[in-house]
Amino acid sequence: MTLSSVPARLTLLALLSATTFYCFYKSRRLKSLRFSLTPNPRTSSSSTRKAKILFISQTGTSKALARRLLNLLASNNFEFDLVDAKDYEPEDLPKETLVLIIASTWDDGKAPPDARFFTNWLAESAEDFRVGSLLLSQCEFAVFGVGSRAYGSTFNAVAKDLSRRMRGLGGAEILPVWEGDVDEGDVDEVFDAWSGRLLKFLKGEMLENGGVVANGVSAESDAESEEESDDEYSAEPDIVDLEDIAGKGPSRRSAAVAQTNGVSNGKKDMVTPVIRASLEKQGYKIIGSHSGVKICRWTKSQLRGRGGCYKHSFYGIESHRCMEATPSLACANKCVFCWRHHTNPVGKSWQWKMDDPLQIVNSAIDMHSKMIKQMKGVPGVTLERLTEGLSPRHCALSLVGEPIMYPEINALVDELHRRRISTFLVTNAQFPEKIKALKPITQLYVSVDAATKDSLKAIDRPLFGDFWERFIDSLKALRDKHQRTVYRLTLVKGWNTEDIDAYFNLFSIGKPDFIEIKGVTYCGTSATSKLTMENVPWHADVKAFSEALALKSEGDYEVACEHVHSCCVLLAKTDKFKIDGQWFTWIDYEKFHDLVASGRPFDSKDYMAVTPSWAVYGAEEGGFDPIQLRYKKERHHKKSSQSTARPG
Repeated sequence: MTLSSVPARLTLLALLSATTFYCFYKSRRLKSLRFSLTPNPRTSSSSTRKAKILFISQTGTSKALARRLLNLLASNNFEFDLVDAKDYEPEDLPKETLVLIIASTWDDGKAPPDARFFTNWLAESAEDFRVGSLLLSQCEFAVFGVGSRAYGSTFNAVAKDLSRRMRGLGGAEILPVWEGDVDEGDVDEVFDAWSGRLLKFLKGEMLENGGVVANGVSAESDAESEEESDDEYSAEPDIVDLEDIAGKGPSRRSAAVAQTNGVSNGKKDMVTPVIRASLEKQGYKIIGSHSGVKICRWTKSQLRGRGGCYKHSFYGIESHRCMEATPSLACANKCVFCWRHHTNPVGKSWQWKMDDPLQIVNSAIDMHSKMIKQMKGVPGVTLERLTEGLSPRHCALSLVGEPIMYPEINALVDELHRRRISTFLVTNAQFPEKIKALKPITQLYVSVDAATKDSLKAIDRPLFGDFWERFIDSLKALRDKHQRTVYRLTLVKGWNTEDIDAYFNLFSIGKPDFIEIKGVTYCGTSATSKLTMENVPWHADVKAFSEALALKSEGDYEVACEHVHSCCVLLAKTDKFKIDGQWFTWIDYEKFHDLVASGRPFDSKDYMAVTPSWAVYGAEEGGFDPIQLRYKKERHHKKSSQSTARPG
């Protein structure tokens, strides 16, 4: 043996010894995983670190789920620390024995900004050859992802990346990544199932196949490659298990399952059974496969003679003859103040089956009329108003969803106008080409929920990556419309009430006829909306904001009307709608329909009507029709409420 061969032999011997040790270590580790947790950590020595539940959250969904998991584990005598990832020192990860992570995916497949130090540290460590693959060798972990499939390939990208990075650093994954979809409404169900599996593991209970989950596969099948276990088509096609529900199911479902869920000829129903059940619970009547109608509380109110909505005060609609409907329950935004807490589908383009516009209009009127008939016999509802209510004169194309997404929106509008039903259409300013192609409607709204790119992203949570460019192009498209146009501003305290200068800068882009400024409506807290009453501005706040905007415009706009009950104020273009000191914000609906029927060009000044004094800004009535108020006084509502009021 030559002297030069000694180092080579020693190197080979060292390599073989290290490999043998590592394989022995991994084998022992897999066998002991189920015993690595003490069922009650209270009995552990004081030097043992407590297990962690980390959450990565932007809107509060992941935080709420993490707290739910903490309570579940505590009720089973397992102690965990609940920690926000933004407050956690990732350098402490090698010291942990068990970490459960609930992670949301935010922008372009990235973590929310506050958590990026944590995720970046993991990524850099996993890619640094100096760190090694045994850094987290003492740490067991599991990750649950919270996201939306509407974002396509970036769905739950953060959770998947965390799992991959931690496995790469030697961490033992006790359960594969499970994925909840906040838009399909399955996040609670999937999370509860995931939590149940975790609890079984912590208690040392055997899983269905008799093994203990480790590194994403059971201990009995750990030889299976990662590529095989991640294959979406490897499972039996007719089986839908819990992992399928957690986000891998659609590609595994059989044709029979797909048909049950409304899929045919490559197109699916927009409204799935889960979404239908959720919306119907909220009072929606579902039309066909993608449309809906709902009776408004103001419709009921004016049927009873108890006042109309702000559109009655601002534009002269008859609230008891107004039908709320939408031909598309899907939307391209997931706004933080969404009234329906994202129980509707989302999407960036039309990808569903499509119903006929005539069928939608006929069904909407029929369903609306049936809901009106249910008001018969309700105190205050007269036969005259009930009869009028059965024949709607106005259609608010809004509700939840984005009506302009419907490919046949022009045909649907034509059908409404043919029946002399006015149209008030609200769009979320993400489809500028649709706005350009839209035929004349009575009044076109664009939601202007924020005045800067960053705040719009935070509030509307748009699906489009180029959402700001689409927003600006939508305002430009609005400017080219000849009929009445409106910016609708929804004020959310703490989110978008400080940007008066930025809002004013948007006026010159779209040059709207009107600007509606309304305080956000609090609809309760949910997993997808963490707004509280502290985010709801008072009417005085809305007035102050509106007056500041009007002052900024230097006379181009003035505060014209208000509706105190709705916490809503209207700014109107002075040179168009104020004539000799008199406001003309109301609409001559009969003239509008005559103009549409004529086929000749016309603009917003051709069908305006005088605004009554009680609707004008600063009037004593505060925007309530005095006829309605007199009716309420005649029924002695105030006296009745006083007699039943409790002190304090």
